[in-house]
Amino acid sequence: MQTSAPERETWGRRSAFIIAAISSAVGLGNIWRFPGVAYENGGGAFLIPYLVAFLTAGLPILFLDSAIGHKFRAAPPLAFKRLNRKAEPLGWWQVGVSFLILTYYAVIIAWALGFVWFSFGRQWGDDAVGFFTGDYLQLADAPGVTLDFVPAVLITLLIVWIAAIVVMSLGLRRGLDRANRITLPLLVIVFVIIVIYAMTLPGAWDGINQFFEPDFAALAHPGVWLAAYGHIFFSFSIAFGIMLTYASYMKRRSDLAGSGVVVAFANCAFEILAGIGVFAALGFLAYTQNVQIDDLEGLSGVALAFMTFPTLLSEMPGGAFMGVLFFGSLVLAGFSSLLSIYQVVTGALQDKTGWSTRRVAVTVGLAAGIPSVLLFGTSSGLNVLDVLDAFVNNIGVTGSAVATLVLVAWVFRAVPSLRAHLNALSSLKLGPIWTVAVTAITPVILAIILVRGATEYLTAGYGGFPTWFVTTIGWGAIALLAVFSFAMSYRAYRRSDATSFVPDEPDRLRTEMTDLIAEARETTAQRRTTGGTR
Repeated sequence: MQTSAPERETWGRRSAFIIAAISSAVGLGNIWRFPGVAYENGGGAFLIPYLVAFLTAGLPILFLDSAIGHKFRAAPPLAFKRLNRKAEPLGWWQVGVSFLILTYYAVIIAWALGFVWFSFGRQWGDDAVGFFTGDYLQLADAPGVTLDFVPAVLITLLIVWIAAIVVMSLGLRRGLDRANRITLPLLVIVFVIIVIYAMTLPGAWDGINQFFEPDFAALAHPGVWLAAYGHIFFSFSIAFGIMLTYASYMKRRSDLAGSGVVVAFANCAFEILAGIGVFAALGFLAYTQNVQIDDLEGLSGVALAFMTFPTLLSEMPGGAFMGVLFFGSLVLAGFSSLLSIYQVVTGALQDKTGWSTRRVAVTVGLAAGIPSVLLFGTSSGLNVLDVLDAFVNNIGVTGSAVATLVLVAWVFRAVPSLRAHLNALSSLKLGPIWTVAVTAITPVILAIILVRGATEYLTAGYGGFPTWFVTTIGWGAIALLAVFSFAMSYRAYRRSDATSFVPDEPDRLRTEMTDLIAEARETTAQRRTTGGTR
């Protein structure tokens, strides 16, 4: 028997969506991934394919996600079902991807939280690599899945999960919105302090110059362009439900495209800021060790954050204080992104069941938190995370994007109606270029990236790990996603309004938006007149 669901929450103001979306996009990848990807793919010259990818893939898919979520007023599964009843499995695929990311993203935040404490006494000593993999993670000698729990990791991981469950239980406005309004400004302030300080260190400008020094010959390599598209795609939090879900909570009269542009440019600006700060610090490290930056190891990812940076902090004046700030910034960036991923799963489950916000938040928290602890709170956690992250992002997320573009643009031919929906509400009008991007350019490029990545994993494996381990963790996760997607699609919705939904017509939305603008202008004029008589 179907039951009516509680009234769907909305963001209180447009700024709430923008802050939430920026908080989601500005995550760990901006700090530790972009600088390394840019440096390895042409330095300053990488900004050219980065900009092209931003304009032809990042913004178009961001707008597409926003249009689907806002028009059909639901998280991915129900939104795609309302688009076309055959598309619901794609929505559950995105939810499954978010669920898997949720399980391991939490442990990275837990590591950062632990290193905030370690920074006070720079407890990693002279061997940051040995401390992280040995003393701290107690990494198993051989790849596998163990139940050898690591107390130092387990404690901070439980703290992260408890905090996330509490915030999400409070709901969209009282929990998620308030958390984002605290974490995002703090993150920006802390990271600006880090960048300014890093730029004053000896050798800092050598590092910055090397970061921006263009290698235009690199632009002739297709891999550089694919890296740019892959990173933009990774950075924007698109195609695995976040922006779609967030847009579904926007009020009916909302400037979708304008908000998307603000989010996109804020994300890119923070990435450039992160690149400057990271390479200023790496320039200092190279200076103190009397080597070139090329000779340093660990210029991106986990190695940069938990091995290279602690080594740097040991050499840096005031390293303990800067360590607290740096790892604190990782906690802030990671936690806000974690909440956005969490919301995708809770939103989908709430649409399906009609459960209360608190019940859904606790259920998802336990469902994701328990495997998170069992898989990543142990001595095998780093190896499992490495393989799972590669497959979920390069196969799961990229595959989701390709499927979304093919189904929405080619099979269901929904791009014209979605474009009309965007243009009916937005100050920025989308033209034929956007249509060409989402129907031709982006799906072809992402399909190439997907095929290339899958072929490499099939023929060469991944990271030197044993075949059985890669097959079990990596391909096993992809198979699990497929089973989950179709299994959840067969379950009936318990919400009485789930399948009877009728989307807003663009003409009516355009009329309402025009009336709203006219009313606002009239009110402003009246205030000015009143103010003038006083």
